[in-house]
Amino acid sequence: MTTTTQVPTKAPTAATGTATPARTVRPIPMTRLVGVELRKMFDTRAGFWLMASVGIVSVLATAAVILWAPDEAITQETFSTAIGMPLSVVLPIIAVMAVTSEYSQRTGLTTYTLVPWRGRVLTSKLVTTLLVGVVAMVGALAIGALGNLLGSAITGLDAQWDITVGQFGLIVLANVLGMLMGYMLGVIFRSTPAALVGYLVYSFVLPIAFGTLAAFQEWFRDLQPWVDVQFAITRLFDNSMTAEYWQQLGVTTLVWLWIPLALGLRAVLRAEVK
Repeated sequence: MTTTTQVPTKAPTAATGTATPARTVRPIPMTRLVGVELRKMFDTRAGFWLMASVGIVSVLATAAVILWAPDEAITQETFSTAIGMPLSVVLPIIAVMAVTSEYSQRTGLTTYTLVPWRGRVLTSKLVTTLLVGVVAMVGALAIGALGNLLGSAITGLDAQWDITVGQFGLIVLANVLGMLMGYMLGVIFRSTPAALVGYLVYSFVLPIAFGTLAAFQEWFRDLQPWVDVQFAITRLFDNSMTAEYWQQLGVTTLVWLWIPLALGLRAVLRAEVK
């Protein structure tokens, strides 16, 4: 929510005998805040190479498919899967650093002085994070398409375009949820090392623990899809979503994403900035 501040009219001065007209102070527009946050992602060496890694990983994954995949596996779905797996790890880290860099680089006091309502800053960081994620996925799709054409030319087979718009949408949704996880952890911890450790626990430790428990405990096997958020998100990549799977995705993200995010945002809005 933006407001326009009216600076009161000053009293008449002795020199001129006239009053100074009121000056309208307008808030910084959201588009400018998003542009600033986007520029921040490239300002540091770590941020630059992290963003560059999106393209690097996509090219390396495409080359790996062309070099080592069997001829019958040279399809658009294979390239999309090969690129999507490493991006699902890199993109949440970008989301983490979009939030925690404000605290690790000690720029929070300056930022929140220039934009006193912290909700606008957090919103701009969220918009920038999602924008980067969607653009990265579209770019990865384009690189995969080029790899599909190149691989088909090398093998002498017809290019197989076996991924639909709906399937690509589910892949984008899965990666967006992963980035929101990273954003949530950044908001909660407000420290890059702590948030990255939390991300590793969310993405690797908990899924392994839940999978092991489901493998050895029959009572937990049917319960796992309702409590394991990574298990529920992974189904988006398989294009096997049913009404029940969507319900499980909603329940797990509510518990592991939306409620912690709401608590973290409340803490950021109320905490003292140092």
